[in-house]
Amino acid sequence: MTPADLVRLRRARDAMDRDYAEPLDVPALARVALMSPGHFSRSFRAAFGETPYSYLMTRRIERAKALLRRGDLTVTDVCFAVGCTSLGSFSSRFTELVGENPSAYRARRHDIGAAIPACVAKILTRPVRNGEARPVPPSVP
Repeated sequence: MTPADLVRLRRARDAMDRDYAEPLDVPALARVALMSPGHFSRSFRAAFGETPYSYLMTRRIERAKALLRRGDLTVTDVCFAVGCTSLGSFSSRFTELVGENPSAYRARRHDIGAAIPACVAKILTRPVRNGEARPVPPSVP
């Protein structure tokens, strides 16, 4: 992989980070990277260790967690706000990455981490991409 390829792949990854709520698919992202869809998918996985779809869903679930912690949106509203089109797929992926379903996550208290700096909280709350969710910390009464 050439340095120019990495620059183009980063451009596509930045587009996913920025436009996660938009309907993004591999052909559209491949156009951003100036690559064929197949070459883009293989190169993205080689460069970043996961598929473009997996990366995009992780970004969407990260944002969904933030919206659910606010508590003013329903799970369905959050699902569509982060760019997912199927509530079932969203809930399944959320549960896989976070370790609990979106409704349970929304209902749980989240003020326990309010004193943690945002840069640290972002690392601690990042969804796990290998399919093994971290255990949910016990809620404080």
